Amino acid sequence: MDFKKLAEQYKAELLDNVIPFWLQYSQDKEYGGYFSCLARDGAVYDTDKFIWLQAREVWMFAMLYNKVEKRGEWLDCAIQGGEFLKKYGHDGSYNWYFSLDRSGNPLVDPYNIFSYTFAAMAFGQLSLATGNDEYAEIAQKTFNIILSKVDNPKGKWSKAHAGTRQLKGFALPMILCNLSLEIEHLLDKGFLNKTIENCVHEVLNIFYRPELNGLIVENVTVKGELSDTYDGRLINPGHAIEAMWFIMDLGKRFSRKDLIDKATETTLKMIEYGWDEKYGGIFYFMDRLGYPRHELEWDQKLWWVHVETLISLLKGYNLTGDANCLKWFGTIHDYTWNHFKDKEHPEWFGYLNRQGEVLLPLKGGKWKGCFHVPRGLYQCWKTLEEIEERKRLIETETNENCINVKP
Repeated sequence: MDFKKLAEQYKAELLDNVIPFWLQYSQDKEYGGYFSCLARDGAVYDTDKFIWLQAREVWMFAMLYNKVEKRGEWLDCAIQGGEFLKKYGHDGSYNWYFSLDRSGNPLVDPYNIFSYTFAAMAFGQLSLATGNDEYAEIAQKTFNIILSKVDNPKGKWSKAHAGTRQLKGFALPMILCNLSLEIEHLLDKGFLNKTIENCVHEVLNIFYRPELNGLIVENVTVKGELSDTYDGRLINPGHAIEAMWFIMDLGKRFSRKDLIDKATETTLKMIEYGWDEKYGGIFYFMDRLGYPRHELEWDQKLWWVHVETLISLLKGYNLTGDANCLKWFGTIHDYTWNHFKDKEHPEWFGYLNRQGEVLLPLKGGKWKGCFHVPRGLYQCWKTLEEIEERKRLIETETNENCINVKP
């Protein structure tokens, strides 16, 4: 496999195709913030603004400015989105709404914890890009609110009747594994380590189930037990696989080989479980007992699932050398680029039917924004460069050893 060529492919797609699309079409130059509901050609088809997608785009452009190149247009894009969020995105106490109208009037109250998590990510990255203490303070205060909501993320907006069937979800501890590293520069070291330890425990000891051959479930009881219900049987392969590269990053950051090995092993198991042997691609939702799912989209093939899988496989191969990661990467790379990349317009499709045909031609909407595709391209590009560099160093060392060997 030509890692150098692949790295250039992912880099070019990010910088020459995907990022220019969002820079050109998503910015609302009149009211601030971003349009996320973009048609195939970039035309705006709805002007409502969803907080988690606004925050994700702030994070994306700030991250590129911090880690790729100090481009003024990227920083300007991030700051204008951040200022819109700062002014309109919350109720004044950093309770982040779910959605706003174009001019910033709240439409949906702060029921969704992921408005909070991505706001914290956005302002954490923006504080690094600008040195603005106010942005850092917003990230810290929001993070504290998130932690206060861990046991009841939706609060008064929860539809569940109290005391009957209490389940807890995988999504929040999963995202905290990533968020904690994202705002590491703003957190006390002891507090950071404790938070990460708790999140890793939840992911790998509660939602990871040895009795299910190492699969990860989306919901368990508050006591950490399996629940034989629709929600309790739900498996989302893409969600679990995405979480595994968060765990790998933590393993790398804290020199925990055990975390890296566990995450790599789990990535492969979840792919094998979720792969559609008939049509290819990874199923969106599955039932751990094989029963029918009530979500009608259960068999769709989604962009983010496949992009996140590419990241986990490359990181797994880079950190462990497991050849199975490389084999699966080749398969999913081909599927992803052949089915999700739009050959005629910039950016990628998001939704395919089971057969791999484009179901919705949109490039952005209520759930798809400037995040998974560009973040995935960036992560794959950088990981492929690391793999290529390691390969080069090994070859250089081998050649030097051969030269030094006396006949």
